[in-house]
Amino acid sequence: MATEGGLDAEKERTRYDHIRLTTTAHIPGHIIEESLGLVHARAVLGIHMFKDLAAGLRDIFGGRIASYENELKAAADQVVRELRASADALGANAIVGIRLDHDSVSGTVLMITAQGTAVKISPLK
Repeated sequence: MATEGGLDAEKERTRYDHIRLTTTAHIPGHIIEESLGLVHARAVLGIHMFKDLAAGLRDIFGGRIASYENELKAAADQVVRELRASADALGANAIVGIRLDHDSVSGTVLMITAQGTAVKISPLK
């Protein structure tokens, strides 16, 4: 079983790094050979009440809210890993047209979604 910060956790985080990512429709120097379909992932986060309290104070006094930023970054990393895993399961080696969205579901629930098109690419000759 993988432990956070352990070798297995690092291996799991980098398992799908071979899947190229881009927000554009093309990857420079490559040709899209086959489109394999839409891939998507989402993460829903509940924000802890003490973080909400700290966020409220930041709203009053100004400044960045590091606890929210860290949770959003972790969730974005998670959905990108899931996107890559979905593409890998389809036999893709790239995802084009990626879009990441952040939404507030309620006052203390945030959702991050990612979508893109899984493709097979090869270098231009």
